[in-house]
This record gives sequence, structure tokens and C-alpha cells, in this order.
Amino acid sequence: MHAPPVLEIRDLTKTFPGTTALDAVDLDVADGEIHALVGQNGSGKSTLIKILAGYHDPDPGSVVTLSGASGRERLRFVHQDLGLFLELSAVDNLALRSEFLTRAGRIRWAAQTERTLELLADFAVDLDVRAPLSSATPVQRTVVAIAAALAGWEGGAGLLVLDEPTAVLPPAEAEHLLEIVRGVRARGTSILYVSHRLDEVLAVADRVTVLRAGRLVATRPTRGLDAGALASLMAGDEVDAGYRAGLPPAVHRPVALAARDLRARYLDGVGLELHEGEVLGIAGLPGSGSTELAHVLAGAVPHATGEVRLHGSPPTPVSRAGRLNLPLVPSDRLREAVLPGMSVAENLTISVLDRLRAGPSLSRTRERRLVERWTADVRVKAAGPMAGITTLSGGNQQKVVLARALAREPAVLLLCDPSAGVDPAARQAIHELVAERARAGLAVLVTSADPGDLLALCTRVLVLGNGRIVRELTGTDITEHGLLRAMEETDQR
Repeated sequence: MHAPPVLEIRDLTKTFPGTTALDAVDLDVADGEIHALVGQNGSGKSTLIKILAGYHDPDPGSVVTLSGASGRERLRFVHQDLGLFLELSAVDNLALRSEFLTRAGRIRWAAQTERTLELLADFAVDLDVRAPLSSATPVQRTVVAIAAALAGWEGGAGLLVLDEPTAVLPPAEAEHLLEIVRGVRARGTSILYVSHRLDEVLAVADRVTVLRAGRLVATRPTRGLDAGALASLMAGDEVDAGYRAGLPPAVHRPVALAARDLRARYLDGVGLELHEGEVLGIAGLPGSGSTELAHVLAGAVPHATGEVRLHGSPPTPVSRAGRLNLPLVPSDRLREAVLPGMSVAENLTISVLDRLRAGPSLSRTRERRLVERWTADVRVKAAGPMAGITTLSGGNQQKVVLARALAREPAVLLLCDPSAGVDPAARQAIHELVAERARAGLAVLVTSADPGDLLALCTRVLVLGNGRIVRELTGTDITEHGLLRAMEETDQR
């Protein structure tokens, strides 16, 4: 006899003023199953998770059943933003999720540390549990969040909801996390796994449920599915999972940006040239300097040294590069780019307010025209320019952040993880947008933990290892296998 589902959802409906976010959705998660939930941004995934978490109430007639007498106590969440205090250690973060061990009003720090080590023992991560989590890697932070969510579950039974756990992880760390997820399932925990990375969904999940525009499209076993078929279910029409911009080589064109002897925490004397109309990729494993490079060029890393030159102008120390027109689109959209208390218009125009003045005041006419132009150019879908930025899907938020950078009319754009946390259709739209700008002459430097971004856009890729450029890939050498092999080889040097 089969065990009852850990989670059973029937006719789940949620309406907001003017929209139906979920329309009679059915979903169940079997005991011991990893069940993936996928869909484009705006498909209803977030609403469904918020209903499970108790943040929203479903419409009357919806049925959500959790098996077991303890009900919601057997339901835990790890959200995309993790909900950790990065200034605090793993010991402190785990204690805040449960309780501090005390005696006579004083914290028993030795016992607290021992319990933290016990909670993390099953996850095979090398982590200084007393150091601030700001110094931890993304996968280490995710493991701390998972351990905190599972604390107090004897035997591991229950349902764990993982929302985009690998959104900004490089391939090696993403694979490590998938192994951890499999280990959590082996302990008896069922998992509802939400991700836009279709390859990892197919690798880790037993079944997948697809939502589109708030409605159930299908629930299928992952065996026999491929990424193209899954993307088609999500988008309703064919999405090119293997999109390539097909930009021509640009090394014969004028140099738009030149950098020399860049040094920082992870960089050890990097120099490079970026040409007009070129999309230059930067690849490397964690600690190689690849994720730090764009921030150094933008003047956003304290104590970095070296110099940068735009279009043959006199060299500028990178410590002063913030004065140059070198806009940076960072990896962590939620923490470093989006201004959550502001509207779409305010998020877009904040970088060019000086151009919108009429005397001492802001010209609302100029502001409106600029917002209309750029939201149309980058194809932002929103209720209107005054809609809150957090009401937009992740893909549309990313387009607004891109528009903010492009509104500065730069000659060079620094772009980090452009498709992190966005669905396949939005991913392709962002790639096409960047390619359009490159064809018009914009020079783009792209760093990404996702090889797909580099494959889609780049005509040249620099591979970093131990803070130096150690390989250059061009043309047909830019393949997923070639990138991963080059990064792994440089890590072993």
C-alpha cells in the first residue's frame, strides 16, 4: 500500500484585485520524492509558495493538505534570499532559528558551537562556524539555511521547500548542492524544488509540475524529458534552449576599454582589452577572481589597484573608476541592484537624475519620456511605471536594472550573471537584448557562473585561475565542455 502524499493540493486558486495568480491548480508531493515546480516568472510559483508558507490565504474552495498530525510543523522553507544575517556566524544564525543554549542566563557557547557542528555534519562542507557568513561561499550559506530549516526534525520526515537554491552558484558548487539535496531526501525528507535551471531539475527531480499564467500545464516524470521539451511546456511555444547570438569577432575594432595590472583580494595583475561591439566573457571557479573583476573595473572594490582606460583617454586608477561612465549590473539583483521601496520608474531613472532636471526641480515630462522609451526598448512587462518594482517578475526586474545601466548611454557595460533567477523565455530575451546593443557598438564584459550566458553571447572568453588570466577561448573552442575543462585545469595549476 502506497503512503499518502506528504503534500496534496487540489483546486488551489488565488485572486488579487484585477488578476488571478493561481487558477484551480493541483499538485501533490509523494513521500520521499523530489518534486520540481517550474514555470516562467509570473506563472504563479511564488504565490503557491507564499500560500504554503501562510503569507497568503487561498480563495475559498482551495484544498491544501499536509500529511501527519503535526501539519505545518512538518513544512519548512529555504527561500531564494536565504534569510540569513551575514554579519553573524553560522552558530548565531542557527541559534536564532531555534534557541540559544543557556545556563543561569548566559549562553553556553561551547555547547552552541557543538550543536552547530552536529547540524552541519551531514552536509560535507568545510566551514568556520564562528566566522561571519559574509566570508562564506554561496553554497556554504545555502547549506546553513538548509540546516537551519531542518533543525528539530528527528528522522528527517516532512517537506522541505527549496526556492532557487542554485540561482547564483557556479557549476561545481551547484552540483555539490544537488548532492546535498539528494542526501536530504535520503534522510527521509520530501522536497519541493523550485528552479529555472532546467538541466538540474532533470538531474535531481523525480517528477516536475509546470505552471503557466497561473494554471497547471502538466505533471510529468522527469525520465524521458529533455530541457527543450520542458522549456516548451513552460513557454507555450518553442524556446531556443541553445540560443546563440552569433556576433562576429570584434578584435579588429577599436579598443573601448583597457585595463592594466588589476590587483585586489583575488586578482593578481590582470590586464585585458575589450573592443567596440564585443561581448567578452570572464570565466573561472570561485576564488579565481572572475566574480571580482567587474566590480574592480567599476571602482566598487576598496583597496583595489591598477588602472583602466576608456577609448584611449588618459588612464584612471581603479580606485577612482566610479567617476567613469562604467555601469555595473551586479549578480545579486535583490541585494545590490533593486530598490525595493521604489517604483519601476524610480528604479530606472535613479542613475540619470542629473539629466532630468529643469532648473532646480525634476522634470516629470523628461522622466516620463525616458521611462517610456527604456521600458519599451527592453520590453518590460509591468502594470505601469509607478508599479512597485517588487511586483514584477525576476526577469522584468532584471530588465529594469539593465535599462537603468543603458540609460546612462555608456560605451562599456559590465554585466554579472545576467540570467540568474530568470525563466528560459526571459533569459533568451535578455540575451537578445544584450546582443542587439553589441551589434550597435556597445562593448560588454560578461562574468557569469552559468556557462550558458557565455555560450549564448561571447565571441571571446578569458579564463581566470589564481587571480590571473590563464586561457583565452575563441570561436568553436567556446563550448560548455571547453569552458568547464579550462576552468578545472586552471584550478589544478
